[in-house]
Amino acid sequence: MPRKPPPSLPTPKQILDFIAQSGQPAGKREIARAFGLSGHEKILLKSLLKDMADEGLIDSAPGRAFHKAGGVPRVTVLRVISVDDGQVWATPESWHADTPAPRLRVIEKGRRSALALNDRILARTEEAGKGHVAHVMKTLARSAELVLGVVRKEGDRHFLTPVDKRERRELTISDLKDAQPGDLVLAEPSGRPPRTTARVDAILGDPFAPRSFSMIAIHKHGLSDEFRDEAIEEAGRVAKLPLGDREDLTHLPIVAIDPEDARDHDDAIGAAAREDGGGWDAIVAIADVSFYVRPGSALDKEARARGNSVYFPDRVVPMLPHELSSDICSLKQGEVRAAIACHLHVGKDGALKSWRFSRAKICVTANIAYEDAQAAIDNLDEESFEVASSPCSMPAVDGPVSRDLVDKALKPLWACWKALLAARNKRDPLELDLPERRVVLDEKGRIMSVAPRERLDAHRLVEDFMIAANVATARALEKKKAPVMYRIHEAPGREKLVALKDYLATFGVEFALGQVIKPATFNHILDRVGEHDARPEIMEQVLRTQMQARYGPEPLGHFGLALASYAHFTSPIRRYADLLVHRALVGSHGLGEGGLPKEDADNFAAVGEQISMLERRAMEAERETIDRYVAAFLADRVGQILKCRISGVQPFGFFATVEGLGGDGLVPAAILGNEYFRYDEAAKALVGEQSGETFKQGQKIELKLVEANPASGALRFELPEGKFAAPPRDRRDRTVSRGPRRGRPANIRHQGRKR
Repeated sequence: MPRKPPPSLPTPKQILDFIAQSGQPAGKREIARAFGLSGHEKILLKSLLKDMADEGLIDSAPGRAFHKAGGVPRVTVLRVISVDDGQVWATPESWHADTPAPRLRVIEKGRRSALALNDRILARTEEAGKGHVAHVMKTLARSAELVLGVVRKEGDRHFLTPVDKRERRELTISDLKDAQPGDLVLAEPSGRPPRTTARVDAILGDPFAPRSFSMIAIHKHGLSDEFRDEAIEEAGRVAKLPLGDREDLTHLPIVAIDPEDARDHDDAIGAAAREDGGGWDAIVAIADVSFYVRPGSALDKEARARGNSVYFPDRVVPMLPHELSSDICSLKQGEVRAAIACHLHVGKDGALKSWRFSRAKICVTANIAYEDAQAAIDNLDEESFEVASSPCSMPAVDGPVSRDLVDKALKPLWACWKALLAARNKRDPLELDLPERRVVLDEKGRIMSVAPRERLDAHRLVEDFMIAANVATARALEKKKAPVMYRIHEAPGREKLVALKDYLATFGVEFALGQVIKPATFNHILDRVGEHDARPEIMEQVLRTQMQARYGPEPLGHFGLALASYAHFTSPIRRYADLLVHRALVGSHGLGEGGLPKEDADNFAAVGEQISMLERRAMEAERETIDRYVAAFLADRVGQILKCRISGVQPFGFFATVEGLGGDGLVPAAILGNEYFRYDEAAKALVGEQSGETFKQGQKIELKLVEANPASGALRFELPEGKFAAPPRDRRDRTVSRGPRRGRPANIRHQGRKR
């Protein structure tokens, strides 16, 4: 916090109030004049303003004036982020507040917009309604963003092929430096289309080398893979803190069940049957990150800027330095660790009867992989669950889980989970069985396999214990009238429901729009679909119908889980939202230091929006990296016929996914055959007008893989020769059906050119 000013100086709050009342940035001179400061007091004021800027309370505006952090300066430099039908939107080029950078509508007086994406302008801003508008004062020199791409040589010229598969335009390289064809580089574009060129700024190496695919995502999405020295130094210092006065739970048989390849262990669970027969006493113990990461510290600023950890097959970009994320805050077998424990009374029916929270010290009995926990339980018969406290009469369990551990830890956990599962089934949350892809690498980072992760009861058990703790956390904070950073998942909007209704009609499945929409509504749809070939695609369509989950202080419930109150409590190592929830618990339940500051509580809406955006960025980076690994895995199979499923249909062609692997590839409409193909938007299908040949979303199909680009993650397919009625088109004609022009209805005939 800024140092306390001497009595003659204004307080930070008084300075902020003055800036807010003046309605424009204020320099040191104006602030000194307003408070009647002179001589040595001005020197002290300069130090105070620097402290306030370092703390993030104020930001510097052009001309060394200051404005309140989170506010938009009256005059500032903006960067154009969107140009749509002449409407221009921009954001401040420099934005250091914890809130997301605002979007300003740009007004250019007396002329048609000549601004382009990434243009820089000096603008005068003013509030308009709930937002701001910007009046252009001057167009500034462009400060181009670096483009990530691969160098390609053709003749005597070199070109940059962007790794973003949505960017189809290559750039001529004007300055190669020492880059060689095939190198992955960062390049600075210059000029305007179509005369844009690129100058190599940094050489990153071979894009196809092991462990390069995650580096592509790190550079493309601007992820921070290095910590500032202050944060690393602070992590080393706080990791040595004594645990202090805590509830001692080290005697309890608590286990951490995680993936075999887990990089950290931030949750552990335990359960025991109640002596009165009234259900179970369960514990969900979570690493006490709030004890080590205090509000406003260097670690806190790093964590908030990152929002969450990002997980790739070959590495993790952590939210917190290694000293915390994979050491002192990782719940390792046999190590005493600081935790916040959620103590639950789970009734026989699986309902949460009561809960309490404590700062505790725990000692995890064992770190167990999901597969090992499942194998141990699979060796027990159903009677083992009838009396969880009875001696284990089963033979020793083969593998890494001992009979004693099964008896003391796993059996009571599974017994308690069966009650939680019964309560979950009664609640009937959304059940979409969409498998996650797992990339397995060898010690040198080479791809061994790509396959869906198996979904086990052990996964469901851990998930349901975590959900129970998250529900208890939200309710506990509500009871204390404390701030809650909810995990919000709202019901689908009408527009998405209408699209789903039209889609389901193509399968003969009725879907009434007038009914009250619940998660069970979608489960019943999938029940009616049964084991139809299109079931996976229908599940994906149901998923697309859902709203995107987000964080915020509004008690809007979690639609997918069918819960009225839900907050993330269980992963503060890797999610900043959970760290905020821990701080709220610490403060509201009197658990010691490290509680939630009032200024954070007052700013929950903006912080929630920011960390939601960072979560979406992380998800996109992770998904794109998996696509690159899939493309690399398939590179040796170019020319082969693969079993695929059509995952999306557009007027210009259809996308297909390799079954069992994922990764989307395009089949352009131009190569479908020598006839017109009509795009049926409601049926999500392309239909040949002469042959009646149909390519429909969800359809299983064999396709020839003609390109697999690991740098971009893009695949390209063709129809196998002789497979379809219409003959293939002349490859010399490159015309592709582009879809409807602006204002043209989408269900009219879309066609490739006839040969």
